[in-house]
Amino acid sequence: MTPDVRPLVAGNWKMNGTRESLTEIKAMAEGVQGALSEKVDALICPPATLLYVATALSTDSPLMIGGQDCHQDASGAHTGDISAEMIADCFGTYVIVGHSERRTDHAETDHLVRAKAQAAHAADLTAIICVGETAGERDAYQTLEVLKRQIFNSVPETATAANTVIAYEPVWAIGTGVTPTADDVEIAHAFMRAELTACLGEEGRRMRILYGGSVKPGNARELMSVENVDGALIGGASLKANDFLAIYRVYETLMA
Repeated sequence: MTPDVRPLVAGNWKMNGTRESLTEIKAMAEGVQGALSEKVDALICPPATLLYVATALSTDSPLMIGGQDCHQDASGAHTGDISAEMIADCFGTYVIVGHSERRTDHAETDHLVRAKAQAAHAADLTAIICVGETAGERDAYQTLEVLKRQIFNSVPETATAANTVIAYEPVWAIGTGVTPTADDVEIAHAFMRAELTACLGEEGRRMRILYGGSVKPGNARELMSVENVDGALIGGASLKANDFLAIYRVYETLMA
C-alpha cells in the first residue's frame, strides 16, 4: 500500500452478465456498506447493457459503477461504440481504458488509449488506464521498458490523482491462474510509481496503482500488501459477490 492513498478494489466483468447477474451487484452493494467503506473504494464495471440498472441498484451504497471502455469522441457515427458521456449519463463514475484485451483484440495503441482517457476526463469520469507486458516481452526482460513506454504514451496531461488510476495487468497473468511473485509485483509498481512521480510530480506520487491478473481471495492479501499496490482490478473473481467481497475485506486486516 501507499501511505495516504485510498485503496480501490475494482471488478471488470468483461463480456459477462445478464439481468440475472444483477443479484450479484445487489449483494455487493449491500456487502460494501459499513466502516470499511470509509477507507476503501469499491467499483464494479459491468457490461454496458447493465450499466444503468447497476447504478440504480447501488444508489444508496458506497459501491461505484463504471464502464469497460469508451470511444475517444463524445458522439458521432461510430456504430456499436459508447462514449464517456453516455457512461456518465447512466451515472457511471469510472471507465477502464487500454485493457490488454482491447489493445490485442482491437489493435488499440497507446495514443488511442491516451485519447480515451482524455475523453473520460472531459466527461468527469475517472479513467483506469491499464498497462502490462506480454509473455514474450517478459521473457525478453522488457517489462520495465514496456511499462515506461505505455505510461509515457497512454497517460494524458490531464491526469491527476483524482481522475486517473493505473492498473498493472501483466498480460500473461490475465485469466491464466498464474500470478507474478510478490517481489515481481513490487519491482513493477515501484518502477511505475517513480515514472508517474517524474512525469506528474505530487499527483503521480498519490495516484493509485492497482494490480490485476488472476487476483483471487486466496492470493489477494499477499498481493495487496505489497508496497505501492493500492488495490486490485479483478476479473473472474468479481463476478460473484462472495469472492469480490472477500477480496475487498482483505483491507479489514491490512488497515487495522
